[in-house]
Amino acid sequence: MSDERDDAYGGFHEAVNMTPAELERWLETEESRAVGDSSSGGESAGHRSGRRVVQILRTRKGELRSADHGHMREVVGYIRRHLAQRPDGDVTTTPWRYSHMNWGHDPLVR
Repeated sequence: MSDERDDAYGGFHEAVNMTPAELERWLETEESRAVGDSSSGGESAGHRSGRRVVQILRTRKGELRSADHGHMREVVGYIRRHLAQRPDGDVTTTPWRYSHMNWGHDPLVR
């Protein structure tokens, strides 16, 4: 595996702090479906990403494809960018936290 893929894999597993089962349960909630851009009238990008994150987490490292590594980099970028935009105050029940959780990261767990 190349250094670039190792970096993507490592960064992904640092950023994603929800287990596949936790993320699947979360994605079934109304709160999860209510956040994110769904301007096309369908599923939001974050919700769709969460389903992909579950699939990646359940795939053995040696079986990951190039597209999986690309998505891992996208997830890490999203999480890093949006952590920098943390709102003031308690974020427990905010769309900001819920959006993060759709991408596999619970900002309250770290």
